[in-house]
Amino acid sequence: MPLVVLIVWLVAASVGVYLLYLWLRGGGLRQQATKVTRFPKALIFSHPLLAVTGLGLWAAFMVTRTGAYAWGSFGALCVVALLGFVMFTRWLGGGRHARGAENHFPVVAVGLHGLAGVSTFVLVLLTAAELTR
Repeated sequence: MPLVVLIVWLVAASVGVYLLYLWLRGGGLRQQATKVTRFPKALIFSHPLLAVTGLGLWAAFMVTRTGAYAWGSFGALCVVALLGFVMFTRWLGGGRHARGAENHFPVVAVGLHGLAGVSTFVLVLLTAAELTR
């Protein structure tokens, strides 16, 4: 199971990097000054930073099989999921800032990233819970 988690997590990360690339290429950082984007810099960059931290903890778990690393990874994923949900609802919202770079995200990419993220979350939880049985 830990290897499956790693693969699904890497799929989520790959699509996430692609979405970040699209946002940056579309002028997401430049739009911060004019408030055109719905995604503040802190939100955009803390989501992947915490996800990479959780992935590092998962790698430590895979090497050591220490349950604390698996639970730490799950804790990081809880925050990552919350931030991802905030971005998703802002992306869906449109609202007054409907001209942002995020308007050009492919729906398939957003859906795949979310599906892989939720799958990772559930698989990490199940794996960590199995360790403590």
